[in-house]
Amino acid sequence: MRVVVCLKQTVDPLIPVTSLVVDRDRKRIATTSKVPPVLNGYDEQALEAALRLKDTATGGCEVIALSAAAEFDLDVMRSALAVGTDDLVLVQDPALETWDAHSVARVLAAAIRHLEGVDLVLCGRQASDWDNAQVPLMLAEMMPGVACLTLARKVEALGRRVRVERVLSDGIQIMEADLPAVVTVTSELGTLRYPRLKDKLQAARRRPRYLTLQELGIDPVTPPAVELLDLELVATQRACELVTGSDGAEAGRRLAGVLRGARLI
Repeated sequence: MRVVVCLKQTVDPLIPVTSLVVDRDRKRIATTSKVPPVLNGYDEQALEAALRLKDTATGGCEVIALSAAAEFDLDVMRSALAVGTDDLVLVQDPALETWDAHSVARVLAAAIRHLEGVDLVLCGRQASDWDNAQVPLMLAEMMPGVACLTLARKVEALGRRVRVERVLSDGIQIMEADLPAVVTVTSELGTLRYPRLKDKLQAARRRPRYLTLQELGIDPVTPPAVELLDLELVATQRACELVTGSDGAEAGRRLAGVLRGARLI
């Protein structure tokens, strides 16, 4: 069985909003400090789903991590190798920085065809930066005859079929589809396993496999279907009021008065 996991490198969603700025020239969110990017959290869960399939496979299972971007932080991307991924394939081109979800899905679909023999494609349900949840669905549409199962909390391989447990608002739905298929994974599946130190050191020495847009038959000057016109951060205001007193009891009474005045208690 050959499984491809689509990964995206994103700005760390846990950094404070005050550390984010808008890069007007590139129309992208940047950070004021040198905070490294991270793997999209949902994609990490998709990777964990693939590794669980590998753990339980009786006939062998190859897991390939695939990503497309203008540039990569290799330490971040190699973390996929450290947890047990067999290969890391990166499609890198400056044009990808301004491409929309449809264009990125087209690149990923072409890369999957280039890899050949792919049985299952796993993606996170959405990316933590834009939260669009568009690429996996578009990717499936660009792969004729391929089913798309979304919001999976569990993924099992049953011969030439895949079974998933889907998360619904009022329960769980169990579905099956023939392979090849595209499955999006949600957070209920669980977090990605931690790598061993030995595996991290070995991953640091491994080289990813690079593909170009030309190799995939894609024209890098093709304009995206959607153009981002402007980007703004939500304006925030912060105010700090220091409540003091001669002792703790008095400071507590004053604090209670402030909270009552603000109708918070």
